[in-house]
Amino acid sequence: MDMAVRRAHAAGFDAVQIFTAIPKFYGDKSGIRPDRIERFRRALDDSGIAPGNVLVHAAYVLNLATTDEAKWLRAAGGLKQELVRSSSLGVDAVCFHPGSATDGDLSAGIARIACAMTEALRATDGAVRLLVENTAGAGRTIGRTPEEVGAILARIPGELRSRAGYGLDTCHLYASGYDIAADASALASVLDAFERAAGEPPSFFHLNDSAGELGSNRDRHVLLGEGHIGEEPFRRLLGDRRSRGVPLILETPQRNADVARDDAGADPYDVRMLALLRKLAA
Repeated sequence: MDMAVRRAHAAGFDAVQIFTAIPKFYGDKSGIRPDRIERFRRALDDSGIAPGNVLVHAAYVLNLATTDEAKWLRAAGGLKQELVRSSSLGVDAVCFHPGSATDGDLSAGIARIACAMTEALRATDGAVRLLVENTAGAGRTIGRTPEEVGAILARIPGELRSRAGYGLDTCHLYASGYDIAADASALASVLDAFERAAGEPPSFFHLNDSAGELGSNRDRHVLLGEGHIGEEPFRRLLGDRRSRGVPLILETPQRNADVARDDAGADPYDVRMLALLRKLAA
């Protein structure tokens, strides 16, 4: 985690996304050793990256909408433990994929997601927020539409609602059928719809171009400008008020997929993407 911060800083970023445990496992019993926490916090201090600009991504395997009780209990436990780990790091937010309603019952799946979120928030006293990430819409996944995201958040108890929110992934939006590449009004209308349904703007954005075509439901990220979305929609997004003051996270490919544990250098693709974003924002 500390080296992720140092690599992000080396590339010129002032925000970073991390995993606090191996994302292919539930992590429902995983903690973080004190020495790792210390290294992480020292890396933040050295880099000047604020804790509020650190986004933790929960494990991919958590399906909080499943009807399988044993799997739901492990997924809910994994989400709860993610909040515990993130609280120990002193960061502000955890994002997660809501999961798939395996029985096709959307309403019941939404209720199960909200229940897991509520249990996790009640189990942790800190201020770490839980943020629903929109999905690419494959199969029976929940969270593709503004209405689905809004319905999840509407079921969070009032006393916990300030610690819940959502974020938007541009690849997921496009893959799920929202043509954010069409023109400026198309992008604005999508953001408006999510803001209306959730009662608040997004708390983060994942900036990813899409290898899949519009409505393909394929969650395949590519470098900005090299997919079906193209560069111009990212210029429009950076000019929208909702992109200001929240983490903007790249989940685009790295040129160097395998790096040494002690390598704090920037990935060339990251440097290139940041230069592009700065040009688009100018």
